Amino acid sequence: QVQLVESGGGLVQAGGSLRLSCAASGRTFSSYAMGWFRQAPGKEREFAATINWSGSNTVYADSVKGRFTINRDNAKNTVYLQMNSLKPEDTAVYYCAASVYGLGYREDQYRYWGQGTQVTVSS
Repeated sequence: QVQLVESGGGLVQAGGSLRLSCAASGRTFSSYAMGWFRQAPGKEREFAATINWSGSNTVYADSVKGRFTINRDNAKNTVYLQMNSLKPEDTAVYYCAASVYGLGYREDQYRYWGQGTQVTVSS
């Protein structure tokens, strides 16, 4: 069992930055690939970024590539999402997730999910 808790969301103006954190329980955090997904009200959840167990490989959705950076600190059992140049269309609840099948953009490969943290970008 893995528990994930996101933090760092909030209200920011367009062009600003936020850094989201996801703290994981357990002693085997480094065994999991991690991902960030987001969901706007009334919309389907969509992939944002993913990172492999060691942090050596990352994949980003086209919508965030060049603006967002995912990284992890296995010693702290934490994965981060640095969000720069934020746009109003980035407004969503952001979810951290853990995969036992490696990094990827498919939602159904992630076994554990956090509760989400709200990010609101004003114009």
